[in-house]
Amino acid sequence: MRILGIDPGSRLTGYGIIEDSPRGYKYLASGSIRTQADYFPDRLKQIFDCIVEIVELYQPEQMAIEQVFMHKNADSALKLGQARGAAICAVQTGGVPVFEYAARQVKQAVVGKGGADKLQVQHMVKVLLGIQGELAVDASDALAIGLCHSHYQQTALRMSQGGFR
Repeated sequence: MRILGIDPGSRLTGYGIIEDSPRGYKYLASGSIRTQADYFPDRLKQIFDCIVEIVELYQPEQMAIEQVFMHKNADSALKLGQARGAAICAVQTGGVPVFEYAARQVKQAVVGKGGADKLQVQHMVKVLLGIQGELAVDASDALAIGLCHSHYQQTALRMSQGGFR
């Protein structure tokens, strides 16, 4: 199964594509969508267009995206939600199903600790996918979201097959 992970942001959106097979994980690609526009609707269109291109190029079977986390700034959360919406609509045009995960779920699945910091997540992503060299934080977060989705899918499959006793 080919999974597209998305770490949404209105200025910087990370993406990562992994393949999950019986032989394990395979890293395919990752990167950042850096929006250039000052006008917010133009940034959303850039995110949408780039995700459409990524879907056409890599043909993911599923997409996993991080849920909006509301901390202190409501305006930031609203913009993040709109960036998520642009990414979700982009994959939906290609008929790709979407799955959502909270940041704590992603950290728990990849690091084993829901309160892990970004560097711990980045390190584990590189270890799990055998990535050498530099990896941008937003790209590693997107790959972590894809890995989290894979873990949840594998667990659901085992449970449906009676694999846990």
